[in-house]
Amino acid sequence: MIGLNYIIPVFMDVIVPILILLGIGLLLQRKFQFRLRPIANLVTYCFMPAAVFINIYHAEINFSLVIQLFLYLSLFISILIILSNILSRLLNLENGEATALKNSISLMNSGNYGLPVSQLVFSSNPLGVSVQIIVLVVQNLLTFTYGLYNLISASKSIIELLRDLLKLPIIHALAIAILFKIFDAPIPTFLLVPIEQLAGGFAALALILLGAQLESIKIRTFHKVIPWSLFGRLVIGPVVALILIFTIGLDGVIAQSLFIASAFPTSRNTATLALEYDVEPELHAQIVLYSTLLSSITVTFVIFLSMQLF
Repeated sequence: MIGLNYIIPVFMDVIVPILILLGIGLLLQRKFQFRLRPIANLVTYCFMPAAVFINIYHAEINFSLVIQLFLYLSLFISILIILSNILSRLLNLENGEATALKNSISLMNSGNYGLPVSQLVFSSNPLGVSVQIIVLVVQNLLTFTYGLYNLISASKSIIELLRDLLKLPIIHALAIAILFKIFDAPIPTFLLVPIEQLAGGFAALALILLGAQLESIKIRTFHKVIPWSLFGRLVIGPVVALILIFTIGLDGVIAQSLFIASAFPTSRNTATLALEYDVEPELHAQIVLYSTLLSSITVTFVIFLSMQLF
C-alpha cells in the first residue's frame, strides 16, 4: 500500500499529462488529417533546439560530470547493441526483422517523449533536465549513425552519415550553448525571451505531434519480434542501467535522470527512417506504438523506483 501511495501520484502527475497531450494529438489528427512532416520540421528545427539551448545554458554542468555521463552512456549503449545483436541471431530473424529488433532496443525516444518527462519530473532541478539533454544528443547521434547504418548500410558511406549528423539543429544548439557557458557570455533580453518562449512550447507540441503520428499506425498482425522488442527496451534497458549506475557509483539527481531515461520507449525516428527507406515500416511503427503505450506503466514504476533508490 505504501508503494501505491507513491506510484499513483507519480502516474497522475507525470504520465497522465503526457497521455492527455498524446490523446489530443491523436484526436486532432483523426479529425483534421494534418500534414505531419512540416510540423515535425517545426519541432526539430525550432522548438527542440531552443529547449536544448536553454536547458544547457541555465544548467550547472562540470567537466567530471560530462566524463561520467559519457562513460555510462558508452557502456549502456554498447551493452544494449550487443544484447540486441545476440537476440536477433538466436531468434534467426531475417534482415529487416533483425534491424527492427536491434534499433527498437538500442534507440530511445529521448526527444518528444523523454525531454517532456524530464521537464515534469525535474521541474525544480535543471541538472536533471540537463542530463536528459546529453542523453538526447547522444541518442540522436546513435540514431543517425548506428540506426541508419542498420537500415541502409549498403547505400550510404560513413562520411555521408556524418555529414547528415552535422545538419542536425540540436548539434548546433548544443555547441552554441556550450560556447556561451565556457565564456560566461550573457544573452541580450531581446534574444533570450523568444528562445525561452520557444523552449516553453516544446514539450506540448512534441507530445501532440507524437500522438498525431501514432494515429496513423495501422495494427494488422502482431509480429513475433514485438514482444522481444518491448522486453528489451522497457525491461532489459532499465535493468542494465541500474547495474551500471551502481557499478560506476552514480548517485542523486544524475542517477535518477539516467535511470528514468533508460525506460523511455522506442524512438519514433526508427519508424520514420524505416518508412523512408522501406525496411519493415509497419513492424517498426507497431513497435513504436506498443512501446509508447506500455511505457506509461514501466516509466511510472522506474520514476518511483528512482526516487526510492537515489
